[in-house]
Amino acid sequence: MTKTIQTQVMHSPTLNTVLMVEKVLQESKELIKIADLKRKLPRKVMHNTLMQILDYLQESGKILITTKGILWIYRSPVELEKLKKGGLEL
Repeated sequence: MTKTIQTQVMHSPTLNTVLMVEKVLQESKELIKIADLKRKLPRKVMHNTLMQILDYLQESGKILITTKGILWIYRSPVELEKLKKGGLEL
């Protein structure tokens, strides 16, 4: 008698899906709840896939996940240079 071993293959989000979520978060100028994020996405994304994307974005320093919602915090190097030039020197 042989035993069948099942392995579960983890599904990875596509680049298009990651970029779609990034765009919605970036365009949101305030904290956004996961339920609101799901409603604003142009197409449906499975909950586990969305959680995987949010984990990636948080680890890469692009978003901050709090108990009140998600906030886009990433600033491009060009934006940072503009902020430095317009800043006050102490």
